Amino acid sequence: MKKILVIQNKRIGDVLLSSVIANNIKTVFPDSEVHFFAYDYTTGVLENNPNIDHIIRVKEKELKKINILIETIDGIRRAGYDIIFDPYAKFQSRMMCLFSKAEYRIGFKRAEKKLRLPFYTHPINFKKKATLICGRAIEDRIHLVESVFELPTPDTVPKIFLTSEEQNSAVLNGIEKPVIMLGVLGSTPQKSMPYEYIAELINYITATYRATLLFNYAPHQKTEAQKIYELCDDKAQINLDVYADSIRDFAVLMNQCDLLVSNEGGSVHITKALDKPTFTIYSPYIDKDAWNSFEDGKFHESIHLLEEQPDLYTSFSREETKKIEENPELLYRKLTPELILGKLIPFLQHHLKGFEK
Repeated sequence: MKKILVIQNKRIGDVLLSSVIANNIKTVFPDSEVHFFAYDYTTGVLENNPNIDHIIRVKEKELKKINILIETIDGIRRAGYDIIFDPYAKFQSRMMCLFSKAEYRIGFKRAEKKLRLPFYTHPINFKKKATLICGRAIEDRIHLVESVFELPTPDTVPKIFLTSEEQNSAVLNGIEKPVIMLGVLGSTPQKSMPYEYIAELINYITATYRATLLFNYAPHQKTEAQKIYELCDDKAQINLDVYADSIRDFAVLMNQCDLLVSNEGGSVHITKALDKPTFTIYSPYIDKDAWNSFEDGKFHESIHLLEEQPDLYTSFSREETKKIEENPELLYRKLTPELILGKLIPFLQHHLKGFEK
């Protein structure tokens, strides 16, 4: 029996997309034991996945301590993995691979200035461009598997596996339908729209449709979410009492909602994995080609400033580009509500037909 490890530190979306490695390698080695190494706050997207036999939960801050990292590396070595996939491919995970003694150590090539060590038995190049509707980030992860093992029919769709109890959750009992989840803040300030812009989009929705609006944000962002709420005209349609304070709870709640309008981030990938419609607002500095999974212009739609005003990206001097990287709001201000509504209005008309005021 093969013992397999997938290492994916970092954020929620990365972890969920990397779960396709587990889903696919189980088809190659059905009797294998698959473990998944991830930060503890992200693992809600992995729970109940039948292709993952064990989740190794670690605290991000703890793993940055050299003694904890050494203990972790030693634990990986002693576990005796046969195959390790490393889509994270950063210092921590590469050191785990290097000392693991696994027969197959498969990870992405990265430009090296100093360390040139045999971290991987199979170093794999990132794809330069997406060729499938699943997006480049998922393609890259599938490529890690099929570059080494025969994979006749790759499964490119990440999934959230809810229990029957979670599927039948009555969390929205008594709430007027349809229910629209709003990702009012990105996972970082660099992924968040100006507050008055998101309020203007909310005002359009509440003025046009009979619907209940919920806010999604991280627990530490509550004060910022309240600021956006105060900017909204029709607060009666916004229900702040219904809130998911964990990743798993969000998946359960989102499964009961009708659609998501959100800044790009983990909530979008969770919603897609639940097969719910999404409208994604990309930060101007995000590489959309990597993360725009399954966008077809109807069920999953999005907007990126690069597509609306491409000349902006070629007209900046080197100094201006550096300022934008340090302060993305300079470009975010160019992604106006008027531009967003040009795509959001047809999306809402398609999915909320019959609920107009």
